[in-house]
Amino acid sequence: MESSSGSSLRQPPVTKKKQKTAINALNQDILSMIFAFLDLVQLIRCSAVCKSWSTVIDKLKLLKIQYNRQQQADSLSPAESSSSSRRPINIYLEQFAFEWHRSSLQRGPVNVFQWKGHSFGINQCRMKMGLILTGVGDKVMRLWSVESYRCLDEYSLPDRAALIDFDFDEGKVVGLAGTRICIWTRSGTRNVFSSRDGMFTKGLCMRYVDPEAVVGCEDGKIRVFDMYSRKCSQIIKMHHGPITCLSFSEDQLLISGSSSGSISLSDLASDQQVTTLKSTGSAGIKTLCLNSRSHILFAGSTDGHASCWDLRTLRRLWERRVSPNVLYSMNHLKNDTSTLVVGGLDGVLRALDQDTGEVLSMYIMDEPSSSSNNSKDRHNVIEKKKVRRLAEDERIDALPVASRPSITCLAVGMQKVVTTHAEKYIRVWRFSNS
Repeated sequence: MESSSGSSLRQPPVTKKKQKTAINALNQDILSMIFAFLDLVQLIRCSAVCKSWSTVIDKLKLLKIQYNRQQQADSLSPAESSSSSRRPINIYLEQFAFEWHRSSLQRGPVNVFQWKGHSFGINQCRMKMGLILTGVGDKVMRLWSVESYRCLDEYSLPDRAALIDFDFDEGKVVGLAGTRICIWTRSGTRNVFSSRDGMFTKGLCMRYVDPEAVVGCEDGKIRVFDMYSRKCSQIIKMHHGPITCLSFSEDQLLISGSSSGSISLSDLASDQQVTTLKSTGSAGIKTLCLNSRSHILFAGSTDGHASCWDLRTLRRLWERRVSPNVLYSMNHLKNDTSTLVVGGLDGVLRALDQDTGEVLSMYIMDEPSSSSNNSKDRHNVIEKKKVRRLAEDERIDALPVASRPSITCLAVGMQKVVTTHAEKYIRVWRFSNS
């Protein structure tokens, strides 16, 4: 009997494995108590996490409570407070977010995170939906996470054709390769569609708004490529010389800049050039940026001038030389009508006031990139670099060139700017609010 009940056959007691509590196990009461301790910025971020969190925050009216506290802390008069309280909460939040973003770019502390993303130089970047798409130099585009800097996917050209420009959305990546358009699918079965070679004269730039890709060509014409018919649906004569840059809005307004310094406007419905804007100088137009909310157009020239036009009146609002050299890229946070970020040959990152063109702040890296010989090219290594804020009267030519590689392209997100520099590194500038 001992064999059936003795200690020699006794099994050790079963210990229950301690399970971690998942975030979705928290009920609304617990979430409400947690959210009550957060400030306005933290609440905005939490409300964007998922629908259930947004519902809890909205039900308790926490955003509005915190916003009113913020207004009181900023010493608003009772009349101003009463007037602002009648406005929808989404306007509160949007205005606060843009003010927070502008303050960060203008005065907040900054860090640069960089990593080697390609084997050759990188000329282009696009940022949306928490993703960064980079490439052109080595004929491969790579998709990165803005938060982790991890490579999520890559898209290679089907042959040796040179990649010139690209863009992407939720479902596809669209690239301009010489004289044709290539389309990569992002979901489901991976496949690449390439249009017939020689469909148009060599393209120099491209912009894409589904279902159309607009290509600016050497002969001064715009070709419109329809994604569904996969044919060139329209040809519009815009300039007498090469088209150097494009902007294409969701309401199908076409804007193109040329090496002659002219800017032409058209729309797909008219099928012809509508009007031309002319800058005061003779320098060529290198980059365009359209703010669809304010109907304001910004342009950067080869001699460092930034210009601004109101497209409703076709009147130039301001023109200012913000850099001693060519401006390659300019961009702003979507729907933000206050701040514009520009970069160019001198490698200085500048934030401008959209209303006046005044330079609000200027930055360069405070230290050069590590030597690739000592770091084995530093693939998958994230480096954190210090940033130097420049004084308004500081001489750019006296600054070390190694700390300010030319900015070939940039993209702007909330409190962040992504830059490429015709070298192997991708840089994310992260701004905080002091």
